[in-house]
Parts: sequence; structure tokens; C-alpha cells
Amino acid sequence: MLSIPRFTGSVERVANRGRPRRGAPIAFDPDHGLRFLRFGTMIVTYDRIPGAMQVAYIQQGTPEFRKASFGLFIGAWVTFTILYCIQPLLPAFSQHFQVSPAVSSLSLSVTTAALAVGMLFMASLSHRYGPKRIMTISVLSSSALVLISAWVQDFASLLVVRTMQGIALAGLPSIAMGYLGEEVEPKSLGYAMGLYIAGNTVGGMSGRILTGMISDWLSWRWALGFLGALGVLLGVVFWWILPAARNFQPRRVDAPLSRRLWQALSVYARHLRDPGLVCLFCIGFLLMGGFVALYNYIGYQLMAPPYRLSQTAVGWLFIVYTVGTFSSAWMGKVADRRGRRLTLWIGTVTMVLGALMTLPEALVWKVLGLAVFTFGFFASHSTASGWVGRRASSHKAEASSLYLLFYYIGSSVGGFVGGLFWSGFAWRGVIAMILAFTVLAMGLHLRLSRLTGTVAAAKPRGGTV
Repeated sequence: MLSIPRFTGSVERVANRGRPRRGAPIAFDPDHGLRFLRFGTMIVTYDRIPGAMQVAYIQQGTPEFRKASFGLFIGAWVTFTILYCIQPLLPAFSQHFQVSPAVSSLSLSVTTAALAVGMLFMASLSHRYGPKRIMTISVLSSSALVLISAWVQDFASLLVVRTMQGIALAGLPSIAMGYLGEEVEPKSLGYAMGLYIAGNTVGGMSGRILTGMISDWLSWRWALGFLGALGVLLGVVFWWILPAARNFQPRRVDAPLSRRLWQALSVYARHLRDPGLVCLFCIGFLLMGGFVALYNYIGYQLMAPPYRLSQTAVGWLFIVYTVGTFSSAWMGKVADRRGRRLTLWIGTVTMVLGALMTLPEALVWKVLGLAVFTFGFFASHSTASGWVGRRASSHKAEASSLYLLFYYIGSSVGGFVGGLFWSGFAWRGVIAMILAFTVLAMGLHLRLSRLTGTVAAAKPRGGTV
């Protein structure tokens, strides 16, 4: 563990070119300022204050660091496995419960919608009860609900359980990054955060593959039962190995609930009055809606004639998610060098190309189209989400929360609407809906580019872009 005292000192911002500019002496709170120590472009020099409060950070190479990193990898894996495990099961739900594809997709849509709303409130609970407690309850309760969902007798009950799962799942993704930022030493934060993000991606991908394989061999009930039992087991491991938050201080809130709620709503309303942020929120909504629609209904087409793929084969299609992991990192570097405007154009145009590639009947074109579309989506999503933090001049966490709210609501809406197009116009109808969503996102991007150009012209020495 690394103990760093409260301090006063100075800050140097290191530009890509030119000489560093030394800032004036300022005071830092260890819960906020110190996390930027030697991280990114911020260099902090500090002076000790005798008798100051100590802050203990987890250092890389220690057992605590390995436990924290691996623990959050496990938590992320369980969370996103549970969230998306039913996507390859939608055709099975349609057959078993005798519901349309659009109605079957609600089993995913209600979960993502509940997750989006729940994430707005879970961070406040962690401030009061501690991050480890809330995250552990999230992992264990959501896993237990998967076990319950494996034995429901009607589709309405499945939707109720999946809605409860969405609320329970919100506990980990809304808190995990903040936990790492407060507990891990700043110079090792990037590595720990990378492991957490890897858990998100691997969990979302492997959950779909596992349910596809097990449901093909046994049934969808056995698939959900297996993942639920595995989630409970891993939840216990998560609780056992994750270090308690040493820098956590329970917040005592004296203001009445109505006043705190009004303050929170006023912050969100301020962001919604920024037309640039609204464009970014709606871009996330549209792109995620198209992405979920593509993966929701590709299984219906490929399990029907002339393809007749097995549930296992459809599940393995999600291996193309690895392309998205690569594109997020690579296109992030392109955005840093060439700008977010160009990167977002590249991402959305690539999505259009990938969607069109799935129209020919040859199976190889559909798989290649999925890969190209996935590359473009993750490039666009990572660019837009990063642009939100750059655009917001204050209350950046709340701006990011609003982006995620629109993002997951888009998943819910796009997943359901795509089912209506599938029922009415088959695969070409789904692609038409996705192209319409993507073209609308391009229009919003054009509007955003004009807004940022106006801001840059008004503030030649800085501003939000």
C-alpha cells in the first residue's frame, strides 16, 4: 500500500509540443486531486503537511492489486454475461412461449432499460453504504435472479424477473470505475481499468456463446440455470477477494431528499440544454439501437432455411466482438491524432457498409458484414462517449450518466422496433431500420460538427469540442 499525505503543491500541464506551463500553487483533496498524480498529462509536485490525514493506495505488484484487478474482472464478467446471455435465446423464446420476435426481444429490452435507470441512483447508494457492499449485492442478486428466470412458466414472469435483473445489475458498472479511481495508485490505474473493461467485453461475448451451446445441447432453461449457478459461485469469490475500500468515507447528507433530487435534476437539465450534448446523447441512442437490432435478429435468419444453423453456431457468431475490442483502442488513437469528427464519420460510414454487406444470401458475406459493422459501431461509440466528457464543461460524471441512459434506452427501443421490421419485412426490413438509425446519427453528427465549429470560432483559445 502507498500512503500519500494531504498536501499543497503545484501542477504542470505537459503539452504535446512546446515547453511545460507551471501552474500556480493550489490545494488538493486526496480523494480527488491525488488520483491525477503522474497520470496522463498531469504532473503533481507536493509538500508534506505535518499531521495530515493519510490516503492509502493499492500499488501494482502487491497481492491487494492482484485481488482488486481480478475481482473486478470477475464482477464485470458476471454482470455482462447475465445482461446479454439471452440474446441468442430469442428464437427459442419465440418458439417456447409462442410470442413474436419483437415481443421476445423485450426480454433484453426491459433489462437494459432498467439498467439505464438504475445506474442513475446506484452511485448515491455506494456513497452511503460503501462500494464493495453494493457491488457484491449486485453480482449475487442478479445471479440469483438468473436461476429464478430459468424456471419461469410464462413470458410475463420472465419479463418481470429480467426487469429486476436490470436494476440489480446496475450496481457494479455504475461504481466499479470510481472504486478503482479511489483505491488504485494513479500510475497503475490504466492497467487496472483495462482489466475491468476486458471483463466487460469477454463477459458479453462468452455469455452469448455459452448459452448458445448449452441450449443447443440441453435447453435454454439449463443454459440459464448453469450461468446463474456459476454467477453465484463467482459472486462469492468476488466478495472474498475484492479488497475493502480503504479510502471510502460515508457521506453524511443534511439536505432533505427533495432538495437533493432537485439539485440532481437541475444538473441533468443543464446538460440537456446544451445542443451539442443532446446530439451526442441521441447519437448513442441511435447507434446502440441499430447494433442491438442487428444481433437480435441475425439469429432468426440464420436458424431458418436455407442456412439452418444450430444454436451453437449462432452463439459463436458473437466471437466477432473481438473486432470491436480492437477498434475501440485503435480508433481512439486515431481520434487523438486526427480529431473526433473524422473518427465518428469513419465509424458511422463503416457501420453502413457492414449492414449492406449482410444483404447478400451467402453466409460468408453475412459474417463479414457483422464483423465490419461491429468494428464501426465500437469505433463510433468510443468516440461519442469520449466526446461527451470533452464537451461537458462541468459535472462530467452526470453528463456521462445521461449518455449511458440514452445508450441503453436506445438498446431497448432499437431491439423492439427491429422485431417489428423483421416480422413485416424480414431481414431487409431490419437492415432498412438500421440504415435509417445510422443516417439519422450522421445528420446529428453534421449538426454537432457545426456547433463545435461555432464554439471554436467564438473561443479561439479554448472551448469544448
